Amino acid sequence: MSDDLLERAAGLDAADPLARYRDDFITPPGADIISYLDGNSLGRPLAATATLMEQFIQRQWAGRLIRGWTDSWMEWPLELGDRLGRVALGAGPGQVVVADSTTVLIYKLARAAIGARPGRRKVVLDTDNFPTDRYVLEGIAADRGLELVWIETDPRAGIHPAQVSEKVDSDTALVLFSHVAYRSGWMAEVAEISRIAHEAGALAMWDLCHSAGSVPISLDAWGVDLAVGCTYKYLNGGPGAPAFAYARRELLAELRQPIWGWMGHRASFEMGPGYEPASGSRALLSGTPPILAMVPLHANLDMLASAGIEAVRAKSVLLTEYALDLADAWLAPLGVSVVSPRDPARRGGHVTLRRAGFADLLDPLWDSGVIPDYRQPDGLRIGPAALSTSFGEVHRGLSVLRDLLAKQS
Repeated sequence: MSDDLLERAAGLDAADPLARYRDDFITPPGADIISYLDGNSLGRPLAATATLMEQFIQRQWAGRLIRGWTDSWMEWPLELGDRLGRVALGAGPGQVVVADSTTVLIYKLARAAIGARPGRRKVVLDTDNFPTDRYVLEGIAADRGLELVWIETDPRAGIHPAQVSEKVDSDTALVLFSHVAYRSGWMAEVAEISRIAHEAGALAMWDLCHSAGSVPISLDAWGVDLAVGCTYKYLNGGPGAPAFAYARRELLAELRQPIWGWMGHRASFEMGPGYEPASGSRALLSGTPPILAMVPLHANLDMLASAGIEAVRAKSVLLTEYALDLADAWLAPLGVSVVSPRDPARRGGHVTLRRAGFADLLDPLWDSGVIPDYRQPDGLRIGPAALSTSFGEVHRGLSVLRDLLAKQS
């Protein structure tokens, strides 16, 4: 069986139409990593990113200095936002900006959404969403005297339309869920859940952190009102890379985001008294854009546009199916269970394995050059990124995990 699984990996790698992109990522000489399975937390750097960073520092920062702002930098949040919307989000121009962190953007959009539904006092969210989403809404609710309506979600799955239907009503201002659940990889039915929210007169907001760059997204077609996501996972933007925000074009005029800064003013360099928001998506901005941190996104969007998100998704499904097959053959006999959807239509780009004691295995795995990550309770997440991960790499990583578990038995 082990030989068959290895042969299958070799066959899948040989037939992989995206295999050539693996050479575009940096692998340092003498690197001790034999299997990187954490693309759902931090993507690998591209060689093109290193080149662009050096060129930016030498030519734009050093060469143009402050003139860079009027050359192009002022427009990067909107220009990169439009390109990200086109390549990865299914969003037309003028609706996406790149700025701030995921946490800050969730706060800004959630506050704006609640303000756009005056008189409504309820916000609907689920108990297993990523902590930032929950904490930010808890803080807003405490500040504004709102009621949080919690949906109990199964950590092995995620949010279902029927659950939302039971909770939203005429007093609901906003619902906030994740497109792909950070723990299980469950992929929600965005269009249907957004429709349910709209029937109640509420706004629908989505966290795209675990789907952007891995799963095809159609924000405009799905009728999404608001969305936020990060760029350091499948978009390979680097540690602490800026996040992005989407606001549906028809909604922009209604929104008044709460952090009023000079970059969101209608005329940033007038610097006059009183805040007057810019028109369109620029009003979502606040402070000076993190220009240096945006440079890597140029390189990855080039790659993603070349590969195509549909091809990325097709390979991602094969990678996670292969990981599940290895788990069934090797790890299930050692007490490991799968807590991610088996149905690829409901599974995002990662799978989660569970076994008591996995927390104690993380350091030995890392020391062996195998890099997954761990999430409570007892969950080991396997997140192969389609553009940088081979099937052979998944085989190597899970074989090390199998051997470490066998030693414990």
